[in-house]
Order: sequence, then structure tokens, then C-alpha cells
Amino acid sequence: MVEELVTAGMVAASGCLAYVMAAAKVVKQYERGVVFRLGRLRKDVRGPGFTMIVPIVDRIRKVNLQIVTMPVPAQDGITRDNVTVRVDAVIYFKVVDAADAVVQVEDYRFAVSQMAQTSLRSIIGKSDLDDLLSNREKLNQGLELMIDSPAIGWGVQIDRVEIKDVSLPEAMKRSMARQAEADRERRARVINADAELQASKKLAEAAGVMSEQPAALQLRLLQTVVAVAAEKNSTLVLPFPVELLRFLERAAPQPGQPEGEESHGGSRAVDAQAESQPPQVESRSPQSPQSQPEQAPAKAPPPPQAVPPLAPPAA
Repeated sequence: MVEELVTAGMVAASGCLAYVMAAAKVVKQYERGVVFRLGRLRKDVRGPGFTMIVPIVDRIRKVNLQIVTMPVPAQDGITRDNVTVRVDAVIYFKVVDAADAVVQVEDYRFAVSQMAQTSLRSIIGKSDLDDLLSNREKLNQGLELMIDSPAIGWGVQIDRVEIKDVSLPEAMKRSMARQAEADRERRARVINADAELQASKKLAEAAGVMSEQPAALQLRLLQTVVAVAAEKNSTLVLPFPVELLRFLERAAPQPGQPEGEESHGGSRAVDAQAESQPPQVESRSPQSPQSQPEQAPAKAPPPPQAVPPLAPPAA
């Protein structure tokens, strides 16, 4: 009798242990448990920790609430300006309603993946090539809105969508490289022209200052000679400006001026007086013998030739 009681107690304990093991469930911190009782959804979603269900009657399905990183396969498409491109992207999403993610859609991961591919192809067809290359932030926001609209009913929230890479044909890459090279060459020419303009303005200002002080030309010439002589050259080319010759000519004493009165002001006054007087031209009358050209001596007339006598008439 005692043995039968012990055996029954052991069987009952084993049954209770099996029942507890079947009914006890542990939900992790990043999960939520959706319970179905006889196929019907229970309103209470089990939170993280230890929970109990009714074995055989209840079934629990755990849903992960972590952010999922899903790569979107590369999609081939034609842009609005008729350029064939290949674009791939990545999408970040998470489940915000575990019950809807289980009940409203069969597989929310597959549904989000297909919706992302379709939206990416649609974005490619509505955008230009320049937008895909330089204005990706705006395209990312539009792509996120297109995916997030149907995903809300699935209990899924789209956190971020990023376009990773845009693959172009080789011919298009070469064309864009030539365009960029031409643009850079144009900017380089504009910069060089601007530099030449600024340099010419500075040279004009320097020429204006040197014209007021002719001695500055000589000093500038000496500086040039020093700069050229610093290099190890066997031949020295020395430019000699005409202005320096004029300066030396003005500084030299005039024939009717004593040596002690040499001054730039006096030479300039003499030059100015000489320039102000018109040149004198000698006028000679045509009757003057000096104006007549020298005549060649007259040639002697040829000697007269002898005339033969006439024959007498016949009788």
C-alpha cells in the first residue's frame, strides 16, 4: 500500500513538473510574447521575464523588438533623364506593436523587404541622375515615407533608409570625368585671367609712380641686374630702357649751359621750350640760282657731212 502511494506521489510529482515545464516561459528583455488561446489572440501581451501559459491550450509566439538592419538588393532602373543606373540601399526598422506584426502580416521581414525594393525602383524612375548623386538626403526621406506608410499597419516602424551606392555605366563615368575636367580647366583659366588683371593693375600703378620719378627706373634696373647676377650664368642679358636714355640725356649739360647749372628742372624747361616752338623750314624761290638744279654741259653739234656733186645732165 505504501509503495503504491509512493509510486502515485512520484507520478503526480512528475506530472506536475512536466506541466510546470510546459507552462513556464521566459521572455527576454528585447522580446514580447503574443499568446493565442485556442487560436484566438489574447489581448494581454506578455512582457519580459517569467510567465505562465496553459499547456496545449495556449501557444506563445515571441516577437523581437530590436532594430533590424536589412540590406535592400541592388535594383536596376532608368532615371527620369534616361540614364541606366543600379542602386542598392539599406533599411533600419523595428516592431512597435507585437500583436499586429504577428496577426496583420504573415512575415513582416519579407513584406518590408519587398516594399523597400519596390519603393527604391519607384524613386529611381522619378529622380534625375544628379539627384541620385548629390541630393541623396532628400531621396532617403522620400523613400522612408513610401515604405513607412504601409508598414504602420503591420506594427512596424521605419527608422531610417539610406542609399548606399549608385553604379553607373562605364561610358557615363567617362563622360562625367570629361565634364568635370573641362569645368576645372574653365575655372583655372578664369583664375589665371583674374590674376593677370590684378597684376596689370598693379603694374599700371607702379608705372605711374615711376613716371613721376625717373630715378626709380634706374633703381629698378639695378635690382633686376642684382637678381639676374645672383644666378650662375655665363651670359648676362641687361635690358636698357629708353626712359633711362632720356633721363641721362636730360641730366647731361647743354652746349650753351655751364656745367654748374645742370638740373632736371632746367633740362625739362629747355625740352619743353624746344617742343613748344614749331620747326623752321627754309623757303627758297624757284628763281634763285641756288634752287635751280645744275644743268649738264651742252653737247657740240655734229660736224657737217660732205655732199657729193650733182652729175651733169645728159645731152
